[in-house]
Amino acid sequence: MKYKRILLKLSGEALMGEQQYGIDSERLMQYAQEIKEVAALGVEVAVVIGGGNIFRGVQAEEVGLDRVQGDYMGMLATVINSMALQSALEKLGVYTRLLSGLNIQQVCEPYIRRRAVRHLEKGRVVIFGAGTGNPYFTTDSAASLRAIEVEAEVVLKGTRVDGIYSADPEKDPNAIFYSDISFKDVFEKGLNVMDMTAFTLCKENDLPIIVFDMNTAGNLKRIVQGDKIGTLVSMDEAV
Repeated sequence: MKYKRILLKLSGEALMGEQQYGIDSERLMQYAQEIKEVAALGVEVAVVIGGGNIFRGVQAEEVGLDRVQGDYMGMLATVINSMALQSALEKLGVYTRLLSGLNIQQVCEPYIRRRAVRHLEKGRVVIFGAGTGNPYFTTDSAASLRAIEVEAEVVLKGTRVDGIYSADPEKDPNAIFYSDISFKDVFEKGLNVMDMTAFTLCKENDLPIIVFDMNTAGNLKRIVQGDKIGTLVSMDEAV
């Protein structure tokens, strides 16, 4: 097995499936099944999921709300998605724990680093909800931070595209696909992998990122087994 402990970052928008809003049950169960298969291999899995299918903090200012208030609303949206994923996993017989950056003790444990690590060591899938618990930080930043804190070996960013391109492949048919790219080259080329705070955290802690298509069945399992899927971002310069 190539990776023993991973941090899987999922977008809230991906949970919508073909819907315009909310959670698509088929997509949710697909993700849960993918995670179950990886956990069954003995891989320790932590998950951070966004809340964009319900509410994004940056939307707040567009409708006249305070940005800080909007960010907290976005954090609560991630808790809803995290609870849905937890329920889907437990329906498949997977032991889970939901840890929150905000204190919501009726449905989540508070985030405590040592407790999170212990849950992972016991083979439980750990879901981190409510981002970092602070406004102005995205769930990408939460994913990078939590991955570093629990000493994950890689951040796996599941998207609807199969990796990183020089341009949006859905708009530019001539976009160049990168199978491997360095943190330095991502900066210099201005590629949109994660927000700058999240990306810098990974770079400064030498934490590799793999961007891959989460919607293709089996991709997650193949990555942890060492197959070359998606785009690897690391400190190494491309040869």
